[in-house]
Amino acid sequence: MHSRLAAIPGLSILENAPLSAYTRFEVGGPARVLADASTEQALASAVRVIEDTGVPSTIIGGGTNLVVSDNGFPGVVLRYTNAALEIEGTSVNAAAGALLQHVVDAAIANGLRGLETMTGIPGWVGGALYGNAGAYGRSVHELVQSVRFFNGARVCEIDNTACEFHYRDSVFKRRKDWIVLSATLRLDSADPAELLATADGILKIRNEKYPPTMRCAGSIFKNLLWDRLPAPVRSRIPERLVREGKVPSAYFLEQAGAKGMTNGGVRVADYHANLIYNQGGGGARQVSELIDVLKRRVREQCGVELEEEVQFVPSRTE
Repeated sequence: MHSRLAAIPGLSILENAPLSAYTRFEVGGPARVLADASTEQALASAVRVIEDTGVPSTIIGGGTNLVVSDNGFPGVVLRYTNAALEIEGTSVNAAAGALLQHVVDAAIANGLRGLETMTGIPGWVGGALYGNAGAYGRSVHELVQSVRFFNGARVCEIDNTACEFHYRDSVFKRRKDWIVLSATLRLDSADPAELLATADGILKIRNEKYPPTMRCAGSIFKNLLWDRLPAPVRSRIPERLVREGKVPSAYFLEQAGAKGMTNGGVRVADYHANLIYNQGGGGARQVSELIDVLKRRVREQCGVELEEEVQFVPSRTE
């Protein structure tokens, strides 16, 4: 397998790659092989080799929302690193490997409204589409016109509706065999100075909450949809907390005493109950254990079930 992958043009491979170096949490053991595909052809060829050899494989992006096992991954970890970005009028076409921040900055510079509230969100475009990333009342799905992806056999393109976007969710989360290649976004024209001022204000707040040097994945748990909460739970929630049909999971975590909890080198922030970070020497096992404790506490004390935003490699069902 190694020699066949190494022979693919546009594919770079690294054996026994420490995945802690490729995740913002800085946790995770080695991947048997880390393979970076810079072109669609290289990606397709790599997928076919992996299928032929039958080795385990998984797809990751920028690693900002991942908890990788301390044991690493026993097969091939594949990344699509094409970072191409094109802007034509109010249309933005971004490859999956482009940094989301670069796309945000380019949109602002070109006077295009829609992405400015997402400034400071780390990661790549592919991951943003996969998890329908968003902040401050906006989500990426509102801007998506179409998405191109590789389904294991050929390149396909689907429109916004077929992406089945929901809160922090998309069809790509359910179809793990679909690899996002690029997206076309449709934005609105606006004053670049106004957009930049909005982005700068948001970035200041975000950097205070999630410092760029903090080893974390941002919010650990999804917020809860108001209309899906049991009536007895809704009756106890202050009205001021309900925004855009959601209740912050941090509210329930605070009720459960999450702030400041630790497990080895992993800690819940003292100032934000939905923020777990690696304060040094933490591992994936400690992150997972702390997540499980928090979920159990909230379930027992508040009567609601929290769902992680973070993704696990390998998945916790494997």
